[in-house]
Amino acid sequence: MSEVVNKGKRAKEASYQMTNGTTAEKNEALRLIAEQILVDQQRILEATVKDLEAGNENGLSQAVLDRILLTEERIKGMADAVHELIKLDDPIGEVLENIEKENGLNIQRKRVPIGVIGMIYEARPNVTIDAATLALKTGNAVVLRGSSSAIQSNTVLVRSIHTALEKSDIPADAVQLIEDTSRETAKELFQLNDYLDVLIPRGSENLIKVVLRESTVPVIETGAGNCHIYVDETASKTMANDIVLNAKLQRPSVCNAVETVL
Repeated sequence: MSEVVNKGKRAKEASYQMTNGTTAEKNEALRLIAEQILVDQQRILEATVKDLEAGNENGLSQAVLDRILLTEERIKGMADAVHELIKLDDPIGEVLENIEKENGLNIQRKRVPIGVIGMIYEARPNVTIDAATLALKTGNAVVLRGSSSAIQSNTVLVRSIHTALEKSDIPADAVQLIEDTSRETAKELFQLNDYLDVLIPRGSENLIKVVLRESTVPVIETGAGNCHIYVDETASKTMANDIVLNAKLQRPSVCNAVETVL
């Protein structure tokens, strides 16, 4: 059994266990994850050094190296983001529509977990935490497949997630990382219909096109990005200037840096 099939199967089994997970249990698991990545901060920093050294040897650009880089500040930001996620309402069980038929039949449309989400992404290891915690918050298991450029960081981060989940009521197998970053495993993930319910690519336009072209698993397409800021004539010029400069200059290499100002 290949790594992809094995981890897909384990994630699928975990997703069945998660159907009974309560909001309190999910939020507690998230809290433990936020705490654990801070506890494991030194291990994460050591891993990012290895990724950066390999990236330099492979001739990666400074922009890509910046996406890979994890610092104490960025790790704290990742933990803070998980705490913000905990504060959000649990969408599962929310009734979106309620129809009462003349014969007394009551029909409801409500939010439920998808099951197992596959996530394929490039460079940025913070996506490992983002994707895993968002999946758990919504009652889903997730199979992660990051790029080779951040494999050391991604591996350590998922170990931290597993350490945290082992202390919770959420199964640790709910979060899986494909550690083999070859093209073959990516293609295998694209066609893992027995275990994946949906696949989400996050990265370059080329990555998204490849996934759309080759995947037999349903895909949620994300945009390549063209971030706009619209400045109204009534806006404060000082505020608008500060916002635009921050949106472009804080981290020019990331996908949500502004590209167009109107």
